[in-house]
Amino acid sequence: MPLYDASLPIRKGMAIFPGDPQFAIEPVCEVTKGDRFNLAAMTIGTHLGTHVDPPAHYLEGAASVDQLPLDTLIGPGVVLDMTGRPAVDRLALEASAIGNHVRVLLKTDNSARLPDSKFHEDYVSLTEDGAAYLVDRGVRLVGIDYLSIEKYDSPGAPVHLTLLRSGIIVVEGVFLLEVPTGPCEIFCLPLRIEGADGAPARVVIRR
Repeated sequence: MPLYDASLPIRKGMAIFPGDPQFAIEPVCEVTKGDRFNLAAMTIGTHLGTHVDPPAHYLEGAASVDQLPLDTLIGPGVVLDMTGRPAVDRLALEASAIGNHVRVLLKTDNSARLPDSKFHEDYVSLTEDGAAYLVDRGVRLVGIDYLSIEKYDSPGAPVHLTLLRSGIIVVEGVFLLEVPTGPCEIFCLPLRIEGADGAPARVVIRR
């Protein structure tokens, strides 16, 4: 049963969604300077790299990242092949091997560009009718291989709202380039930050 790390390494200079804080890490204590140990301070956004969007990302008073149920974040799922498509819409999902899976990861042409230091505005995204279809299917978690599941500069964020209002957990920045499509086990563990609107996550996939 091979394991795949579907998480982006967090590093200086990595791509961020426009307007988000840049990642920074600076030494506080250094053995080479006579300190007894190494210790660093980090500046990190709640939606950096591979990360989880809880309902609190858009909905006031909704569940924050530390309140998400583990039995939604971990369990059987499927990686769907959406490569070659400019967007993931209802028709694409209807024609896919989604079956009865409630945890769905969308592998698109984004994966090849996800590690780039440059942010690409023309990334493949989920459409509104695609989001509505996932709600109708009873999906509980959906992930995509770019820093947002929604089309760039989308007024009103209808895809996020459709998903999060229905209680679907959104995982963005999932690195799926080397991950085969098909059924799998998904382990998605965001940092447990009390009251947070999101958090970086380690995502591991087992075939």
